[in-house]
Amino acid sequence: MYTRSSPKRGCGLSSSRLIIALIIAGVSLFTYFSTQSTNPTTGEVQHVAITPDQEIAMGLQAAPEMAAQFGGLDASQQDRALVAQVGAQIINSSVASQTPYEFDFHLLADRETVNAFALPGGQIFITRALYNLLSNEGELAGVLGHEIGHVVARHSAEQIAKAQLTEGLTGAAVIAAYDPNNPSTASAAQMAMLVGQMINMKYGREDELESDFLGVCLMVDSGYDPNQMVRVMEILDEASQGNRPPEFLSTHPDPGNRIERIQAAIQNTAQCPGG
Repeated sequence: MYTRSSPKRGCGLSSSRLIIALIIAGVSLFTYFSTQSTNPTTGEVQHVAITPDQEIAMGLQAAPEMAAQFGGLDASQQDRALVAQVGAQIINSSVASQTPYEFDFHLLADRETVNAFALPGGQIFITRALYNLLSNEGELAGVLGHEIGHVVARHSAEQIAKAQLTEGLTGAAVIAAYDPNNPSTASAAQMAMLVGQMINMKYGREDELESDFLGVCLMVDSGYDPNQMVRVMEILDEASQGNRPPEFLSTHPDPGNRIERIQAAIQNTAQCPGG
């Protein structure tokens, strides 16, 4: 009697897992696609679930911890002031000034990690290691312009929404595929998680290219030579030849591939926001 009932129980459990997975996937998809807005700067229709005020609050909350991870603020008041000055010039002379974001620019003390990044809402950082590779204000403007591009394009808000969608879909796939009586299905669950990570990486790289374009636009608006951004890519490419490639390159497309896109953007600034 028990022998006959076991398959039915297993079938029932499998069906229940499938139903739960479909519900999770459906809710995740509905939540993602039903939440959208038009970015006033780029004109892009985006799926975001948080407001600019929430982005600002998130960035302000995370900024102290992020700074601490890179050794805190740099000791040079003069260099910190230059970073703030160049950042302010870009903001005040461009469409970024028309956004609700509260921009603040930080030079971090880390002399080993070549990196720059932006938090949601306008908190922007550059490490001393990257700063030391730059030779003029134009190159600094290229780095900061790129990071400002991330903020005005709301890339962090998009990534949060995409991560939530991916988490829901991969979670549904894991529930549907996993069978506790068949350990081999664990590899299928791991594959689902890997696919989710690859999806987010693809989107992230597209964001980087969009930020390059926006950075060019912001530099032109604020009076900086956008060709200096090309020079920044050359500097990063040169730095990548060493024993310790820049941390910047772990999340950004290859500098060599980006140079052509940046040069094309320079020739096509009529497509810039407000152009």
